[in-house]
Amino acid sequence: MSDQAASSPVMLTVFLRHDQSLNLNAVQSRLKEAEWWDRFPPAGVEIVSWTVAMGFGQIVTLSMPPDLLPVVNVELERSAWGVFRTECYPTYDFVPVRARITERVRQGGV
Repeated sequence: MSDQAASSPVMLTVFLRHDQSLNLNAVQSRLKEAEWWDRFPPAGVEIVSWTVAMGFGQIVTLSMPPDLLPVVNVELERSAWGVFRTECYPTYDFVPVRARITERVRQGGV
């Protein structure tokens, strides 16, 4: 891996699935007790988007240096578990890729 690739930010999409056995007050109490709002995301991690999907939970996309990925993982384990069921996926911004493909197809390419 090149030095540039090692230092390039990575994106991570985190699904925070609601535990429907907990009502909103219980969720907020547990998040407050875990210091969620102060600790997540950890320092050095940027929130790209944070969406609430009714009936599902929350979808958070983060951007970070690769070396902070374990820090994010530990913070999710420390403060999200017991409130949310978490799923994490490495992601990337497809908008510029789509633009290149669209232009290539318009030019007669595949």
